[in-house]
Amino acid sequence: MSNTPMPMNDAHDSITVLQLSDIHLFESAEQDLLGLNTYQSLETVLEKIQQQHPTPDLFLLTGDLAQDKSLGAYHLLYHKLSPLSSPIYWIPGNHDDPAAMLKVLNQDPFDKSRSFRQGNWQFILLDSSVPNQVPGILSDHELNRLEQELTATAPAPTVVALHHPPHSISSDWLDPLCLQNREDLWAVLDPHPQVKLVLCGHIHQDFCYERQGVQYLSTPSTCVQFTPRSHSFALDERHPGYRVLQLEKSGQFKTWIERVPVKPTMDLAAQGY
Repeated sequence: MSNTPMPMNDAHDSITVLQLSDIHLFESAEQDLLGLNTYQSLETVLEKIQQQHPTPDLFLLTGDLAQDKSLGAYHLLYHKLSPLSSPIYWIPGNHDDPAAMLKVLNQDPFDKSRSFRQGNWQFILLDSSVPNQVPGILSDHELNRLEQELTATAPAPTVVALHHPPHSISSDWLDPLCLQNREDLWAVLDPHPQVKLVLCGHIHQDFCYERQGVQYLSTPSTCVQFTPRSHSFALDERHPGYRVLQLEKSGQFKTWIERVPVKPTMDLAAQGY
């Protein structure tokens, strides 16, 4: 894996995926999260995407698309992203309301599918959100579905996505808020060598973890960032961003982070996470 962009020899042998996460929109476009207007920061991210990657094969939104679980937040998201020509797949995070998401994000270009094929790659999207809780858990239903999908689609190279990281990120305050039954997930994933990537959000930072040849990657938030490896809640001065993935027909891939020049006013007294 490379964390720097590199050209492909043949565009027809690769697909481009843009991962956006932790957008945290409110019902009103005027509201801030921790000193940053999340609607405006999303606009800035989308402007860069239009300049750098105007026609990806798909967008993948990995949760916490809203901050306040409101229908209005998802309508704002639909308004901003619906002009995009690429399909948009999504999963909920701990701040989301899955029922409200289904009411709004169920028409083109949004796609509520939890398993799909793009090019030579299989994508399996998991819901790790638990109502009224910040940490994540994968239910028996989700784990069984994952096992069934992996068995049915082998040996296609596979991307698995969920909101909560299924590993330690060396952060005393964030680690307890990640996936609580990570061993259950690993028990399903480990026997399936076609799994190449596990993508997540939640932690508002770029993080890479490798297990048995599988790359586990988180992506920055499109709004505020959390300081890596921090003992207690801390905001990072790094800019908002998104992840680019170029997935080759062979099962190899390249990935990197793009950031945009937006900084919040550090409002540590208003965590609201």
